[in-house]
Amino acid sequence: MTAASTVISAPQFVLASRSPRRVAMLRGVGYVFDCKPADVPEKAAAGESPEAFARRLALSKARTADTGGHVHGGHSAGGGLFVLGADTDVSIDGEILGKPNDREDALAMLARLSGRTHRVCSAVALVRGEVVYEALSVTEVSFGPITPEDAAAYWASGEPADKAGAYAIQGGAARWIREIRGSYTGVVGLPLFETCELLAKAGIKPSPVPRLSSPGA
Repeated sequence: MTAASTVISAPQFVLASRSPRRVAMLRGVGYVFDCKPADVPEKAAAGESPEAFARRLALSKARTADTGGHVHGGHSAGGGLFVLGADTDVSIDGEILGKPNDREDALAMLARLSGRTHRVCSAVALVRGEVVYEALSVTEVSFGPITPEDAAAYWASGEPADKAGAYAIQGGAARWIREIRGSYTGVVGLPLFETCELLAKAGIKPSPVPRLSSPGA
């Protein structure tokens, strides 16, 4: 049997997100899925830890999308497909840094992260009715110094505006990353290793990734 004959065309699950980064990562490893963004309040409860907050939001997003509503392609999230929810938060000194409200907020966040180590909690939840699989990835990220001028220029690029902690590790902020201890993809927004493990538990496997032709082939 050739690899081409095993390529999956029908959606295998529903992704409860509109994040282009999560979509690209899942497609990059061979999964086929529909998207049904789930909007849930992203505010931590009093005394809620970053780990618990990420887990709660990931599960809430998955449950919100698992309602039987129609998604792109005419498939129903409640019609037999698992729903994958994910959430990522950035914290320092035990405080969760959400998406910046404005320029001043973003610059304050970057100043706190400058020259220090912070934590990124990235949770995933896979839901179908009463069946629930969950996983959590915790990564430590160490930043080098960020000058106020560099932080201001970074804000002006537009990239930090919708990012937890006011930065994207796969973007312009990569120049400040001194060390990562944990999952790079978890910091991007979806811990791929843990996510693939959850999908495998549900019997969901990706299509083989096509082999690129060598030069001159």
